[in-house]
Amino acid sequence: MSQVELKMPKMGESVAEATITKWLKKEGDSVEQDEPILEIATDKVDSEVPSTAAGILVKQLYNEGDVVAVGKSIAIIGDSASSAAPIPSAPKAEEVKIAPAPVLSTQPAAAAKNIAQQENVSSAELDAITGTGAEGRVTKKDILQFIENRKSGNGQIAKTTSAESVPSATIQQTKAPAAIPMTDGDVEIIEMDRMRKLIADHMVMSKHTSPHVTSFVEADVTNMVLWRNKVKNDFEKREKEKITFTPLFIEAIVRAIKDFPMINCSLDGTKILLKKNINIGMATALPSGNLIVPVIKNADRMNLVGLTKSVNDLSGRARKNKLSPDEIAGGTFTLTNVGTFGNVMGTPIINQPQVAILAVGAIRKKPAVIETEFGDTIGIRQMMFLSLSYDHRIVDGSLGGSFLRKVADYLEQFDINRNLL
Repeated sequence: MSQVELKMPKMGESVAEATITKWLKKEGDSVEQDEPILEIATDKVDSEVPSTAAGILVKQLYNEGDVVAVGKSIAIIGDSASSAAPIPSAPKAEEVKIAPAPVLSTQPAAAAKNIAQQENVSSAELDAITGTGAEGRVTKKDILQFIENRKSGNGQIAKTTSAESVPSATIQQTKAPAAIPMTDGDVEIIEMDRMRKLIADHMVMSKHTSPHVTSFVEADVTNMVLWRNKVKNDFEKREKEKITFTPLFIEAIVRAIKDFPMINCSLDGTKILLKKNINIGMATALPSGNLIVPVIKNADRMNLVGLTKSVNDLSGRARKNKLSPDEIAGGTFTLTNVGTFGNVMGTPIINQPQVAILAVGAIRKKPAVIETEFGDTIGIRQMMFLSLSYDHRIVDGSLGGSFLRKVADYLEQFDINRNLL
């Protein structure tokens, strides 16, 4: 066959380049069509690049750590007869940038995946396999040995104790570099991984860009809590989904954005860009301790069932590093739940280029004054704090405070008798 140029794929509408983090094939190696050849990383997600043809990897045009623009040729695929044919020269020095440390992967190779599928090896069983390949990758030999052990009743011991607490074997993840002890023995230095460096840069940029102001309100969410407790079992039976508080928070946020649309915008110099779509980002903690913000696009067009399914799907795939770049792009407003960590309130940093971010704290039972037609009384209520950080260049205290109060109002006025739809 003639030689085929493998190009850097488009990874999303806002992604213009990617870093080559690891070559999975060496020059001269045979490759199958759709078999992963290399791993790449963007500022959004990590992924593998499959071969577009079967043959021989004739030439790697870039090295690990190089940053390559989308659409650029990154490798040459040919057959044994054409492997000696002339190949394009290496990229010019000015086209190559030095990138942060590579992201490693324990994902099984394509040949091993095929065997696993043929032998009905589940994802959970893949998690139990200790890879002996480079960087702990699961090889064909590992799969075959596992299958043999399974037949004889001598299976491998699982690598993790909880599928919810640690990523599966198919998840690309950053391995922590070795600690470098100081000479006095009291301090160790740990290099940031690539994602943590990106988060750090993004947070510093946000504080330099936007003058942050944070407002707080406390909301009585007793009716919302009682309603969820009442319907959660029936909801799960009917929809095969667990309903958390997150879709209820998003529902209230969407309603409040419709009341105060100027909170759903961004700033370009002196121009205000008012967004017509309501795309809600939800900060999600990863097993590594880093954060990622998947986005629910057009959240205003979804009912509660749709929001619940979207929340569960995106958060689940986020923790498994299976989001596409487009699924973490295009947010117009962000929600972060600091209550997940037992915190009662927080002062979040704006997710640029948005102009506001809402934090919800832990829901706690507290004594509260209840106004009735017969006078005031004290009762035990489910209370929570909400905090809104906003860009004071465009959002003043009146808009920020009114929007936050409106979100709290919608939560407090939750209809305890509403149906599941």
